[in-house]
Amino acid sequence: MLRYKEPGKLKKILMPMTLRVAHVNVSKGYRGGERQTELLARELEKADVQQILVARHGAPLVKRCQNIDLEIRAVSGNPLTVAMATKGVDLVHAHDGRSVYGAYLRSLISKIPYVVTRRINNPIRNHHLAHRVYQRAASVVAVASKVAETVKSFDSKVNVQVIYSGSSGLSVSRKHSDLIKNSFPGKFLVGNIGALENQQKGQEYIIEVALDLQNSHPDIQFLLIGGGKDEKMLKKSAATLKNLCFTGFVENVGDYLAAIDLFILPSNKEGIGGILIDAMEQKVPVIASRVGGIPEIVHDEKNGILIDPRSPDQLKAAILRLHASEQQRHALGSQGYELAKNFTANVMAQKYLNLYRNTVKPKN
Repeated sequence: MLRYKEPGKLKKILMPMTLRVAHVNVSKGYRGGERQTELLARELEKADVQQILVARHGAPLVKRCQNIDLEIRAVSGNPLTVAMATKGVDLVHAHDGRSVYGAYLRSLISKIPYVVTRRINNPIRNHHLAHRVYQRAASVVAVASKVAETVKSFDSKVNVQVIYSGSSGLSVSRKHSDLIKNSFPGKFLVGNIGALENQQKGQEYIIEVALDLQNSHPDIQFLLIGGGKDEKMLKKSAATLKNLCFTGFVENVGDYLAAIDLFILPSNKEGIGGILIDAMEQKVPVIASRVGGIPEIVHDEKNGILIDPRSPDQLKAAILRLHASEQQRHALGSQGYELAKNFTANVMAQKYLNLYRNTVKPKN
């Protein structure tokens, strides 16, 4: 086990806490679920909660949480190590699919309650142990109503509720944002931010649209922002395109969002598509697939445009429509900005805190 403390915070760490909560996320990478885990921990740092993060050795999440007032317990990721690392807490919060079995095992050992956050809209594997694990959870939190429906269809006995993901509250440097914008002079920037995993995110459709538009609309520039397992394949498909570029993984996501004119998310499947909320916070109009929980935050023709999944023709038409109308872009961006105010990390954290307190009787 590893423990990290930031200088000057020892007094707070040693003070008695109402709740002792273990967040468990043993994913190897850093994607939306890990970002939400970090955001929740940062918000709960302001509350009367003593937090422990159980994460995989060397995972990006460990590094990103080192300046949060919490204890970090590094594990290999298997259920037994998770169960051992969650000893002595009041509640276990499993943030990814691998973690639920370790939380279940800890509950069997010491009757510690656990909650599970379900972030994806994929069906749960239908086997006997999975039913026992999800039924035993004090609550399974779905990040969207569509995800909740998937959990309920798996097992109607599971206690499910919805807590939407929170925005990242991304910082923006106007200087850096202007540098990004000015590196594409005279261009209308269409951005996609996310893991380069084509089966889920559908970046192939962006490449197809870019190919169609490179001669007819040379002022439209596409940016694929992020990295992932399909990066090599996608770059090969886009090798001849001058109107599309790959930035790789970037830390200053907020600067890129502030620089682009339009955000697109043509995913084949999503839980909620939290990056859309981040885009809305920057008043960027959005186009997204009508999948998973996305229609719960993108209301067609009000704060964005919805398209069918696997429909590059619809994606192209929506891009050209907004490209031609600054007035509509402004209207959609403004409505998105207003909606995003209801999806902050603080709102999310308060709902989780209420859930924790209703699950565990606070200790005096």
